[in-house]
Amino acid sequence: MDIISNIVHQLFEWIRNLGYIGIALGLMVEVIPSEIVLAYGGFLVYSEQVKFIPAVFFGTVGGVLAQLFIYWIGRYGGRPVLEKYGKYILINKKHIDHAEAWFNKYGTGVIFTARFIPVVRHAISIPAGISRMNVWRFIILTTLAVIPWSVLFIYLGMLLGNQWEHIDEKAAPYVTPILLAAVVLLAAYFLIKWIISKNRKGSV
Repeated sequence: MDIISNIVHQLFEWIRNLGYIGIALGLMVEVIPSEIVLAYGGFLVYSEQVKFIPAVFFGTVGGVLAQLFIYWIGRYGGRPVLEKYGKYILINKKHIDHAEAWFNKYGTGVIFTARFIPVVRHAISIPAGISRMNVWRFIILTTLAVIPWSVLFIYLGMLLGNQWEHIDEKAAPYVTPILLAAVVLLAAYFLIKWIISKNRKGSV
């Protein structure tokens, strides 16, 4: 455990030394969960080592590129590659199964809403890549979801200051409403798709 702790400590030092680029790279490496990296970015804002808006920008860029990387693996490597090597980017078979089920059921629009749902949010890029979803649509929907996620955790990390490591406790009251809103949006999206489909059938 001491070895792991030292590695994590070195990663945070690396992020701190690189500033904005470190935040983006920390998210792209996918060794530490995104909310923790972003909370640490908030701590850097608190300690006046970086500014809030640029931190959000680079956090968004890093988050989108991380998901785009997973998308490309899904597109060109397929599920077998991800099942074999996914553990290195914090993805396991259960994540892939859930993500595929959501994507197959709700379609490409789920790329936005699933970003806020536990278990599937990290792996939803996999079926998007496997199904060869339009890459620009994927980037736009991913960006729209990553922006509020980055704002929330950087802001909370800034509020916590030296206590940023307690981000899970602080974030819980905020994440629950976001989760509920995502579920509502998903239900609305599904309902709209059903209505459009029904109207098309009725007009034939």
